Amino acid sequence: MFTYYLQLAWRSIRRAPIISSLMILTLAVGVAVSMTMLTLQHVMSNNGLAERNSQIFALQLNNTGNKTGASGDQSQDTSSNVMPRSLTYRTVNTLLDNPEIAPHQAAMFSMHYVLTLPDSDLSPAEELIRATSRDFFALFGVPFIYGEVWSAKADDELTSVVVIDNTLNQRLFNGENSVGRQLLLDDVPYQVVGVVQDFMPKPSVQDLSMGAFGGNRHIYLPFGMVQQPNLLNNFKGTLSCQFHQQGVEFPQERQAQRDFILNNRCYWLQYWVELPDLQTRDKYVAFLSAYFDQQKSNGFFTQAFGYALSTPAQWLQLNNVVSNDTKIITWLALVFLIVCIINAVALVLAKLLKQAPEAGMRRALGASKTAIFSQSLIETLLIGVLGGVIGIGLSQLGLLLLRVLLAKDEAAVLHSDWLMLAVTVLMAVVASIVAGLYPAWRISYAQPAKYLNQK
Repeated sequence: MFTYYLQLAWRSIRRAPIISSLMILTLAVGVAVSMTMLTLQHVMSNNGLAERNSQIFALQLNNTGNKTGASGDQSQDTSSNVMPRSLTYRTVNTLLDNPEIAPHQAAMFSMHYVLTLPDSDLSPAEELIRATSRDFFALFGVPFIYGEVWSAKADDELTSVVVIDNTLNQRLFNGENSVGRQLLLDDVPYQVVGVVQDFMPKPSVQDLSMGAFGGNRHIYLPFGMVQQPNLLNNFKGTLSCQFHQQGVEFPQERQAQRDFILNNRCYWLQYWVELPDLQTRDKYVAFLSAYFDQQKSNGFFTQAFGYALSTPAQWLQLNNVVSNDTKIITWLALVFLIVCIINAVALVLAKLLKQAPEAGMRRALGASKTAIFSQSLIETLLIGVLGGVIGIGLSQLGLLLLRVLLAKDEAAVLHSDWLMLAVTVLMAVVASIVAGLYPAWRISYAQPAKYLNQK
């Protein structure tokens, strides 16, 4: 019976091509606009660290001297705290020097170098590189393919070793075991000690300092890179310093600048910690409180103890990865879809009313109201499927336009996955059913006598 109704629906669409095309196009445009914005929000709001959402936390401390900073544990509501998004070297160094306070903790910052290979015709290329502590890989669950992480000593002093990911290993060494091989960063040789699986969460939750999608890296260096004399020559990221003494100025010489940011209230380091249970967390917070009081006594901190521990999901929210503008535009797109559905209702009703004499004759010949209703609804369902297919094409054009308008990192990940493509068709089908319910009900109650008396 369904196949028969489907045949009748197709014949009906072909008998009225203009109004049928208008109905299909109306639904297609409404669905395309909505799905373009929903896809953008879907990509932006994705949590690449969802599997570790209840275990790892980004730390903030109220150490700016800003009296509007929050006091106490803000981990349950980080949406409006005004504490710095990064930490000072003095704080990070103290935390890393006490590994017993948490199972794993990782500090990080970004640098840029020119990458080449010794005795190779590989073209020099600038690479963004992550300098981080050795716990990074265990904390974020990044497995090693070859080799292992550098020694703890390398996090405290300059050591020319490097870990690379699988993508770069394929590019440089054809995917072979490259442990022991060398690569050049600004013409300085570094020995490969490990190769890890690609770690590319989108957005880059672990490091949002360079935008929602700018924090993923292919090369990892030990945290001891902070000891590099010309650190700021290669540093890439956000650096903000507060001068808590009168007459203090930021130095001009590069090595003096490095010493200044290591010893003063400068915020530039991202930091994550693993706290798997409440007991570990309480122990960690107690350590933070004691450290804070100590630093306050020597004038480094000036405010009451305040901190925030944000899960990856909270960190995305706090950093406004999905902006209010994106949310508003998405809601407007859904309103536009509703308007399109209302227009489709009018078009479907006009089309079906023209078919009222045929429905009346079928009723007179014994067709039930349910049969008339089902056949009319299947026709709108077919229109919805066609609208969804066209809507997929239009939504891809919309995403192409957005990729032109957005930043390079964001544009690179703005693509529809199979889920969003399926949702596009489903939305079109649901919209067509909603649009067809009233007209189908209306036509199913056509009175046979009214049309039998017509000449």
